[in-house]
Amino acid sequence: MRVNRVILSAALIVVALVIQVSVLARLQLPGAVPDLMLLTVLGLALVYGHLGGAFVGFGAGLLADLAPPADHAAGRYALVLCVIGYAAGLARTDHGRPRSAAGPMLVVVGAAIGSTLLYALVGALVGDTTARHVGLSSLLFTAAVYDLLLAPFIVPLIMAIARRAENDPLAEATANGSSRSDITSGWLSGGTGLRIGGQRGGLRVKAAKNRAARAGRIKGVKRL
Repeated sequence: MRVNRVILSAALIVVALVIQVSVLARLQLPGAVPDLMLLTVLGLALVYGHLGGAFVGFGAGLLADLAPPADHAAGRYALVLCVIGYAAGLARTDHGRPRSAAGPMLVVVGAAIGSTLLYALVGALVGDTTARHVGLSSLLFTAAVYDLLLAPFIVPLIMAIARRAENDPLAEATANGSSRSDITSGWLSGGTGLRIGGQRGGLRVKAAKNRAARAGRIKGVKRL
């Protein structure tokens, strides 16, 4: 990933994590909790593609695993968001601009259900049976509803910020400056230098002709 993508993704993920932990996790809603981290990863993956989405998802999930009050094994959510980011990135359209709002909303619903199922599956593999006691069907339904209600306010905003960061004015200025310097150097070497050299060569030829003409006239006078 490019540097501007890494910096932007890290900033958005940190902001999402702070809001997730300090606000959304304390709402005491029935069932699941609105997953702002998931929506942030989805928005970035829909712009950066599957590889970028996988990297962003892994970093976001690992940060969520290590941030308090994490009560699960480290790496569990990183694996989930890595897979979800990769899958969401496959739905990326040309230039990261969806043709309609239906596509991203379907991605959000599929990601909400898929992340909940995958998180419960990984938890079952490591001996965590929390999903069984809460009710997996209730978690799936509430996760899809909460994320779908929050998605229209988050996903388009994240995608717009990511697309705007892709048009880096500093990189464009550097590229334009290098192209201008190339044009300038080419003009100096290919245009001005050759003209000056041509003028000097012409002056030398003209001086030689003048000397030859003078020598011819002198010889003619001597013969007379």
